[in-house]
Amino acid sequence: MLSTIERRNEIVNMINEVGRLEVQTLAEKFNVSTVTIRADLNDLDNKRLLIRSRGGAIAAKNIAKELSVKEKHCENNVIKGKIADAAIKLINDGEVLLLDSGTTTEQVAKKLGSHKDLVVMTNGLNIANELANLSDVEVMMTGGKLRQKSLSFYGRQAEASLENLRFDKLILGVDGIDDTASITTHFEQEASLNRVMCRSAKQIIVVADSSKFAKSGFHIILNLSAIDVLITDSKIPESYKTFAANANVKLIIVD
Repeated sequence: MLSTIERRNEIVNMINEVGRLEVQTLAEKFNVSTVTIRADLNDLDNKRLLIRSRGGAIAAKNIAKELSVKEKHCENNVIKGKIADAAIKLINDGEVLLLDSGTTTEQVAKKLGSHKDLVVMTNGLNIANELANLSDVEVMMTGGKLRQKSLSFYGRQAEASLENLRFDKLILGVDGIDDTASITTHFEQEASLNRVMCRSAKQIIVVADSSKFAKSGFHIILNLSAIDVLITDSKIPESYKTFAANANVKLIIVD
């Protein structure tokens, strides 16, 4: 039997190779209890050799770096604009929309001026700022606590504002889509609000450029199979195309 040091070294090597492993899989591999494996993963997480996740661990290299809104504005702007163009085509006059915070959804907000009689609710301060310039859009905000890094509102007040409302479409931005096709974000309370948003919408449209794939935030929003439409660019890994097809998710790819 391997020593604790040898086992933990092997765990890091295995997770770095495949990206993510579950506690039960590792317990069976090393013929030890799940309690022992959890202790191993917690120790390795403390040493920043991997990232502890629900039920297992993720390779540290696969964790998406959280950028501020200012930093995000400098990334993939052309692609985000094309993704927004595709999203706009799915929106009809007179609809009630829910727009998540983020820079790709901000691009969507900028392009809503060609539509009429829209009601748009958002948790994004940057989104509301763009919508305020559009005369034919009624703007609503969730309220809540403002997270300055992402310019997004969160918390119980934000979630409560959605409880008695229903939306035709939710345009959802994400921080990462990991190897298990889980849609993730970095901030726990933002993930909680996003789940409430998903329950409030008839149709969930995820907008994410290809840099978000095979990367993970710390907190899961929902699985890719639970959404209706995914809009991304042509550099998306093939495995996600296959997953979307098998899960009956409409995939729209921009050049």
